[in-house]
Amino acid sequence: MREIVHLQAGQCGNQIGSKFWEVISDEHGIDPTGTYHGDSDLQLERINVYYNEAAAESNMNDLVSEYQQYQDATAEEEGEGLEGEEEQE
Repeated sequence: MREIVHLQAGQCGNQIGSKFWEVISDEHGIDPTGTYHGDSDLQLERINVYYNEAAAESNMNDLVSEYQQYQDATAEEEGEGLEGEEEQE
């Protein structure tokens, strides 16, 4: 199994990384939405090296849940800090 680790740093890195994925997508017949529109079986050969399909809805739900937990924890910490300040006055 082949894998690519892709890292980007800074503005130049982001521009190069963006162009890299644009070229790879064009070569493999993948449009910006992730849909295959190619015309050759060769384009799909080793496609798993570059792309791994994931369920966007479940990933988004996980992110929203984690963010909500973070907000709740932050609000609790801020609330505790305000109570302590009021007691000192």
